[in-house]
Amino acid sequence: MRKVILVLFCLILLFFLAGFLLFNGVIWFVYPDKNQYPVRGIDISHYQGDINWEKVQKENLDFVFMKATEGDDFVDHQFEKNWQGAKSSGLVRGAYHYYSLRFSGKIQAENFIKTVPDDPDMLPPVIDLEYGGNSQQRPGKEDLQRELNTYIEMITQVYKKQPILYVTYTFYQDYLAPEFNYYHIWIRDIYAQPKKEIMEKWTFWQYKNRGHIQGIKGFVDLNVFYGNEQQLKQMCKNLNAEYDKE
Repeated sequence: MRKVILVLFCLILLFFLAGFLLFNGVIWFVYPDKNQYPVRGIDISHYQGDINWEKVQKENLDFVFMKATEGDDFVDHQFEKNWQGAKSSGLVRGAYHYYSLRFSGKIQAENFIKTVPDDPDMLPPVIDLEYGGNSQQRPGKEDLQRELNTYIEMITQVYKKQPILYVTYTFYQDYLAPEFNYYHIWIRDIYAQPKKEIMEKWTFWQYKNRGHIQGIKGFVDLNVFYGNEQQLKQMCKNLNAEYDKE
């Protein structure tokens, strides 16, 4: 009986230890192969607070995406500081807009355009499309696509680059597939390799939301790019940057 109790105690202890290590990002569900995905980066917002970019520069990173705007009028109060800090660190930088289901594409595009400088060396603008933290309003697929196309047309005219769509599987399947399949996709999957049965091609993959990086307090999202450094820089230059991902 004592042996059974001891075994149960050890199992419970291991369960809580694994939970603790997962919560703190010490161990994780998936580890992208560094040989297959050598180009790595992070995405940040005001939740990361003040960042020490000199320390970030010492990490083996290639790119950073940062939140700029959300909805019709929200501007991330750390954006300008992060925008300049990322440039000083030498990272390839990009900005994203958290797209609200509540507001029109036009007013959201205006918010992004007046906030984010037109830097020819930046990555294409990102549109963050997900349910988490979004309005409870759920427009029809045709309505959402119409407003999203308005947003895309406006930002493409300004930045001369085809945007990147950050998506979750559910949002992608509900609203975007197959009409938006030709856009560069940034997929969130923190549990496994992106599912080919849902999307055949992707450009960026957010694989961890509890990463640790020098110069950043707390957790930070970790990402990989499906390509090499030259292809990453090519995305900054071309209106419709395409390359063979196979």
